[in-house]
Amino acid sequence: QVPLEESGGGLVQAGGSLGLSCTNSEPTFKPYAMGWFRQAPGEEREFVAAITFLGHTTYYTDSVKGRFTISRDNAKNMLYLQMNSLKPGDSGDYYCAASNVLSRSGTDYYYWGQGTQVTVSS
Repeated sequence: QVPLEESGGGLVQAGGSLGLSCTNSEPTFKPYAMGWFRQAPGEEREFVAAITFLGHTTYYTDSVKGRFTISRDNAKNMLYLQMNSLKPGDSGDYYCAASNVLSRSGTDYYYWGQGTQVTVSS
C-alpha cells in the first residue's frame, strides 16, 4: 500500500484561500494520474480535480473551475490543490488519490489518502 497523506486543511472564511498538499512517501511510485476528491457530511464523495503525470492535462469539476488549481511536483512526489475564492459549499474532507488513468470517477483510483478537513465559514 502506497501511503498518501494530505495536509493543509483548516478553517477559512468564505472568499479566502487554502492550499492542500498530498505527500507520496514512496519515491518509486509515480502514478500516471492523481486526483482530488471531497466528501461533505452526509454527501457522496465527489470529484474535484485531476492531473496527468507531466501536468499537461487537467480535469476540474465545473463548480471549482477558475477557483481551484491542481498541480504536482514529481521530483518531490507531491500533489497540490490551491483553492481560492472559497465558498461554504467547498467544505468537506478532501482526499488525494492515484490512478493509472486520468479520470473523474473515484472507482478508477486505487490508492487513497486519509483526508484533510476543509471548513469554509460564511
